[in-house]
Formats: sequence, C-alpha cells, structure tokens
Amino acid sequence: MSSATGPSSSSRDASGGAGEEKADHANDKGAECVTDSETEERITRKFSSASLYSTDGGEDDGDDEDEDDVKSSVLPGPQLALKEQLEMDKDDESLRKWKEQLLAGVDFSAVGENPDPEVKILSLTISSPGRPDLVLPIPFVPDSKGYAFALKDGSRYRLKFSFTVSNNIVLGLRYRNTVWKTGVRVENTKVMLGTFSPQKEPYTYELEEETTPSGIFARGSYSAKTKFVDDDGKCYLDISYYFEIRREWPSSSS
Repeated sequence: MSSATGPSSSSRDASGGAGEEKADHANDKGAECVTDSETEERITRKFSSASLYSTDGGEDDGDDEDEDDVKSSVLPGPQLALKEQLEMDKDDESLRKWKEQLLAGVDFSAVGENPDPEVKILSLTISSPGRPDLVLPIPFVPDSKGYAFALKDGSRYRLKFSFTVSNNIVLGLRYRNTVWKTGVRVENTKVMLGTFSPQKEPYTYELEEETTPSGIFARGSYSAKTKFVDDDGKCYLDISYYFEIRREWPSSSS
C-alpha cells in the first residue's frame, strides 16, 4: 500500500455529518449547571483543534454550498484521456515535465481511453494510542444502535483514509467533513488532499491527530457527513452517518 507524498499529501483531521441526532441524557453526579448555549459553545470550541474552518449553525445550513462547492463562472475545458493529454502537452516543456514526474511508474497500457478519473474511497482507519487500529470499510456498517463507530471522550485519535485512483489524473481532490450535535453544527472541516495519478496500489492519507471533547455534555450521539470532491466538482463519496462519544472505549464485542 503506497502513501500519498509531496504535493499530493498533507495531513489534517476527521469525522463527518448530516441528519438528525439521537438524544443522550446521561447524568454525571455533581455535574455543573450550564445553559444550552454555553454547552454548545464549549463543544464547538473543543471538538476539533485542527479544523480549517468551524462555525456554529442549525442543521439547516449543514448542506449549504460554499465557494468550494458552487460551480465556478469559469467552466473547465473538456476532460481528455490521459494519452491525449500527453500528446497535446508535448510542446509545453514545463507542463510535460510536471506530468512526467506525476505519472512516473504509471502503466499506460492499463489506463485505457476513459477521460474521467475514478476515485474509490476504500476504508477509514481510526488509530488511538494504546489501542489496536479500527479499520472500517466504506460504506460504513452501523452497529445495533445505528452508530458507525464510537470514541472515548477526551481521547487522542487519528484518521487515515485509503483510496484508489484509476483512468486519469484527479486534480485537487478535497475532503470535507461536517459534524452536528443536537442540531448544532460543531465542526466543518475542509482539507485539500492534492493531485493524484492513476495507479494500481491504494493511496493512504493520514489526517492530523485530534482529541475528542470531554465531559458529560460532549458525550452522546453525533450526526456526520463526509464528502470527497475534485476541482471539477465531481463527487466521489458523499455519506451520512452517526457516531458516538462515550465515557469509555466500547468493548470489542459491542
């Protein structure tokens, strides 16, 4: 399994979001009394220290399209098969050298004539110090309570995606993750993953380490939405799911 490197790879964060949420009424002995607005503010501030962009808002604005998702007024040119691109670029030395470097090791006999890149997100791995990695195939398979996964409050974790690219170069692959709790958006993260050439082996992209929020008000059910899109606005993954933050890590049987 090969890892994304150079301009094609960097690191950031994770979770995802949409839909309504399930209520969690756990009560801790001696918990301090705060207002709903103070609770929401705490969770929003603490949820993702590495988020590129975070805002509060109702669940209605979770699907609102921002500048990254709205079609540009400048329309991209027609997509060309990889072999055609190389033929057209032969007189542009700088562009030709860039593509030769990007495509080093590509088996052109297996590329074909399809001009559209194909990106398949294979799995999500959740790593936390002192615990075995949890590898979740995509699409997620929820547990008996409807959760895709569960995390312990106040714990450090890191997310890693595995994906394949075929047919053509994918330009400007981006990851977007949105999370809600009790109808309030607590995280809206966008990460530019980079440009990737087609290859048989999967790429891996590891996000920056995060720490889950802690305390009674942070625990419970979260709804999430995760998307992967490219510079042309093509969406390769758009999934909605629930996850849970608990007092303790779930047992292997739960």
